[in-house]
Amino acid sequence: MEVHGGRIVAETLKSRGVEQLFTLSGGHLFSIYDGCKAVGIDLVDVRHEQTAAFAAEGLAKATREVGVAALTAGPGVTNGLSAIAGAQANGSPLCVLGGRAPELRWGSGSLQEIDHLPFVSPLVKSAQTVKQPDRIAAATATALDLAASAPSGPTFVDYPLDVVFTEAEPEIPALPDRDRAEPAAGVEEAAALLAAAERPAIMAGSGLYWGHGEGGLRALAEALGIPVFLNGLGRGCLPADHELAFSRARGVALQGADVALVIGVPMDFRLGFGASFGEETKIVRLDVAPNA
Repeated sequence: MEVHGGRIVAETLKSRGVEQLFTLSGGHLFSIYDGCKAVGIDLVDVRHEQTAAFAAEGLAKATREVGVAALTAGPGVTNGLSAIAGAQANGSPLCVLGGRAPELRWGSGSLQEIDHLPFVSPLVKSAQTVKQPDRIAAATATALDLAASAPSGPTFVDYPLDVVFTEAEPEIPALPDRDRAEPAAGVEEAAALLAAAERPAIMAGSGLYWGHGEGGLRALAEALGIPVFLNGLGRGCLPADHELAFSRARGVALQGADVALVIGVPMDFRLGFGASFGEETKIVRLDVAPNA
């Protein structure tokens, strides 16, 4: 059965477990709102598009699921750029849906007609405009799935007004298979270094949180008695009152460690670009991507 494009967007969101859509009401998005109401997705209507995108990222941080914001065309999307940039820096799984001026009259000066992709593309993992109703489900699913895939981050997809109000059959792609990854190369060597270390330390951060690694962190620390230091979203992955959780002694511990396991933390300013560790410290870094 054919349904309008906004209903296809909503059904795709529902297929990925989305329960809230953060937005500031705009006419380019009305069909998506109707679709969300039909499938039971809550609409959270705020006073500024930046708030919508920040709120969606906040939900992502709290749940480790994709947060979704819908921003109306033109200044609606550009108002959300700071929040999108924040999600990029934080590695937050954020999917932003944009309204867009009609494709049929593109270039004629329709209301709030701006090509969003040149603005948004440097900040996101993917950005695309859906120009056929039968492509809405696939494009939306791709944006959601890519935002959630490691390394997580923001994605963007917009829908011209005439396309998202047109009917098509909702052919929603199946969820991707997310089997557990194979052990990283060098894991046995790293384990041997930690086992033989006299003054080991663990420095973990946001990447550990996004990777749901708190259980493994605790098991490793307790098995070998390794002190743990946390920053970013990693805070709380080992309870603050745990006997191996430390904070104020970080500088001394990292400088004095013979082996340091760095999990989900880039070697950026927060670690002195590597200078936080001692000259003789052997560093084992575990993350989803090389340090930029």
